[in-house]
Amino acid sequence: MFNLLRPQVSSIIDSNKTPDAKMLAICELLKAEVPHYDWVGFYFKNGNKRELKLGQYTGAPTDHTIIPFGKGICGQVAESNENFVVPDVQAQDNYIACSITVKSEIVIPLFLNGENIGQIDIDSNTPDPFTKADETFLEFVNFEVAKIL
Repeated sequence: MFNLLRPQVSSIIDSNKTPDAKMLAICELLKAEVPHYDWVGFYFKNGNKRELKLGQYTGAPTDHTIIPFGKGICGQVAESNENFVVPDVQAQDNYIACSITVKSEIVIPLFLNGENIGQIDIDSNTPDPFTKADETFLEFVNFEVAKIL
């Protein structure tokens, strides 16, 4: 599945759309094509503040448009610069609940010139669906997105 999505992601990046429209199209593609991706979005560092600001996303609306560094899974990734896969969000002390239907989450940092400037965040209503293949694919997505930033 991910091998079929890679050229589609690259095609979106190479399109004539604006960067925001490209990121939204990627969110929509991933949510539509990956059965266990129920919410897909990008968070970016908010200027010089130690917080993340919600960018393009698709899925249920969220109140979490600003996330302080260190808070929740996204905030932890902003500080650790490492992938974070959460098989069961209920088992995480520092989890920010977005919806009662969310069972698991994966967050992959997005680097530009070696600096963590944001991340892709995926929520799933399926318990423990994420594999190494998800991580590798989402790292590829972020590598492609970094080309337009």
